[in-house]
Amino acid sequence: MILTGPKIREERAAGRITIEPFDPGSVNPDSYNITLGATIGYYTEAVLDTRRPNTYETVEIGPEGFLLEPDRIYLGHSVEVIGSDHYVPTMHGRSGFARLGGYVHVTADLIDQGSVGQLTHMLRVVQPLVVYPGDSIAQVDFRVVLGEPMLYRGKYQGSRGPMPSRIHLDAPRALAAAS
Repeated sequence: MILTGPKIREERAAGRITIEPFDPGSVNPDSYNITLGATIGYYTEAVLDTRRPNTYETVEIGPEGFLLEPDRIYLGHSVEVIGSDHYVPTMHGRSGFARLGGYVHVTADLIDQGSVGQLTHMLRVVQPLVVYPGDSIAQVDFRVVLGEPMLYRGKYQGSRGPMPSRIHLDAPRALAAAS
């Protein structure tokens, strides 16, 4: 089940959902709109590697915006801090952004129960597209969970700004499992 807009408001007021800052005008029938923060990150190498940290740079988006180019992955972040110990947030692109050829999360839309932080937008575009801080490019819904909670306490907990991949930190566990 997905919470309705009025239920999102109610659960936030009760402290069971974190959305900070909160704008009542961003509540939709069954989701909450989130906005693009002022920092964009990108990898600087042509070949990326899952077993090591990849070279990564960040830039502040100026008033002229930032040009996203096809065939690259850019990492943005939500202005809002989002999370819940009671529900599972899921991030989706807003249709207006998608209609310009923008992808917000590539394939990773699930935010684990217990994770709280700014959300990283994994941005990809089909043609050049300029974005600006404060653009409302994504939305989050909140899903009811069944069963004993297993709250997230992983490597992206408390994220602020765009977070590059930390998959290389999983390598020791993967190597042990392969042995």
